[in-house]
Amino acid sequence: MTALHFRQVDVFGDRPYSGNPVAVILGADGLTDAQMAAISVWTNLSECTFVLEPTVPEADYRVRIFTLSAELPFAGHPTLGTARAWLDAGGVPRDARRIVQECGIGLVEIWDDDVRLAFAAPEPLRTGDVAEEDLEGFCAVLGIGRDRVVASHWVDNGPGWVGIELASAEEVLALAPDAAGHPGDWFIGVVGPHPEGAEAAVEVRAFFTSDGSGLREDPVTGSLNASLGQWLVSTGRVEAPYVAAQGTAMGRRGRVHVTPADEELWIGGATEVCVRGTIEV
Repeated sequence: MTALHFRQVDVFGDRPYSGNPVAVILGADGLTDAQMAAISVWTNLSECTFVLEPTVPEADYRVRIFTLSAELPFAGHPTLGTARAWLDAGGVPRDARRIVQECGIGLVEIWDDDVRLAFAAPEPLRTGDVAEEDLEGFCAVLGIGRDRVVASHWVDNGPGWVGIELASAEEVLALAPDAAGHPGDWFIGVVGPHPEGAEAAVEVRAFFTSDGSGLREDPVTGSLNASLGQWLVSTGRVEAPYVAAQGTAMGRRGRVHVTPADEELWIGGATEVCVRGTIEV
């Protein structure tokens, strides 16, 4: 058995234990794909990441991101949680303020301003209008009529997200989706504006299916907030910088900061290491 460094990090919470947790295994170069998948299932978190030596000189480290049933090329809260765990374990970036992560979609920059970590929103893999037939399917899962949809757009930067805008945050929070009777893979992001002057500009919810276990809700989702931000800002629906609230319907207090800089959108939030130790593999 080999002891590897382990961290569990709370990401995007506005206080400890209010965000989205991720498990991080460091020094994982000797693990097989099967071992990584088994450990991820055992942690029973939405994602578990494995930190390895980079394969390109520009990167500070490489990460593989596993869900309970699959490997993802990119995910937001695991990216920030992994960066925090790597720093906490003694990692030193080549640039004091800029961490470069290598992952399935390539290189992702992470900025450290001593307050929060933020990643540069990656280029989406799929954008554009949602076909009416597809939109009707999404509405059926969400349990709403087509007339409730203000706008929709593909916002896929890895997991497969579609973005659906409703008229208000209140409508978003009232959703009670159900995928029973609607087979297939669903990755649905829903957004609605809060009243002017509210703490957060928008409320976000993320629903997805995984390993045949039915529809689940992700507490706070970096990848979705990144691609939603690109869509909302580029179409003038929201002016950046802004704060998105997520997790409210689940009793969480997730807060995602979306900030423009250097012609990019940066997706940031709090990252707190809650568990430090080793894992025997």
